[in-house]
Amino acid sequence: MSTERIPLRVWLLMLPLLLVMLAVIGAPFFETLRLSLSDARLVGSGGEFVGLRNFTKMLSNSAFQSAFWTTLRFSLWSVSAELVLGVLVALLLDQPFYGRTILRALLILPWALPTVVNATLWRLIYNPEYGALNAALTQIGLLESYRSWLGEPGTAMAALIVADVWKNFPLVALIALAALQAIPRDIRAAAVVDGANVWRRFRHVTLPYLLGPLMVALVLRTIEAFKVFDLIWIMTRGGPANTTRSLSILVYQEAFAFQRAGSGASLALIITLMITVLAVAYLAIIRRLAGEGR
Repeated sequence: MSTERIPLRVWLLMLPLLLVMLAVIGAPFFETLRLSLSDARLVGSGGEFVGLRNFTKMLSNSAFQSAFWTTLRFSLWSVSAELVLGVLVALLLDQPFYGRTILRALLILPWALPTVVNATLWRLIYNPEYGALNAALTQIGLLESYRSWLGEPGTAMAALIVADVWKNFPLVALIALAALQAIPRDIRAAAVVDGANVWRRFRHVTLPYLLGPLMVALVLRTIEAFKVFDLIWIMTRGGPANTTRSLSILVYQEAFAFQRAGSGASLALIITLMITVLAVAYLAIIRRLAGEGR
């Protein structure tokens, strides 16, 4: 690793960017920190210093614990499914066949949709009265009557995960496809000549080239999934009976619905810390993989 000092002119060139980041990121962060250490309310009295009381109270709150496990479950299932499906689609689109270019272009459409549009689309699909899913399953005989997919605790989370996976697996697929395009053809040809089957070629030739890019996709998708708000809020509002309430929805309820700005700010910082720990762990793994690849 190089230990050369960054020249002063480089710092001067970066100074405008650093100032913008300080204003856009630093100021709101320190204001959130100030609120988290007080009993401030969104409207009315409050604002006295209470130290870490908001943090300890929130961590011991059953609503926080329930929302944490809900968020963790949503993140694990959705990100895992997106990685598997994205890699499979990338492997398919890496093969030569007629219409491959068109399919590659169409792949980006779900990811390009705004999350609000995606959530509204799937809410209509799951509608218990006129939804396309109920109609299709009833016509082929898999259902006897329409179901409220988003209104039942047993199916609401699965429905949300499907909606999230449908929108975001194209990102993983595009990243994996770009990595596949970087594999030298002579290496692939040599593996075929050596008699390696499909699994061995994937394990020893393809996978090493995919690991680094997939870790980047894993970092991006885990961060997004862990702070999910709009998808769940539009589709279920955190219901039924708070079974799909995420940590971000709990922040909204604490800060705006219950007008407890102090506890809402403390919860937001707790989520930020969790995401930071995950990102640092993932980045350490990426550096290790990059070091092994040299």
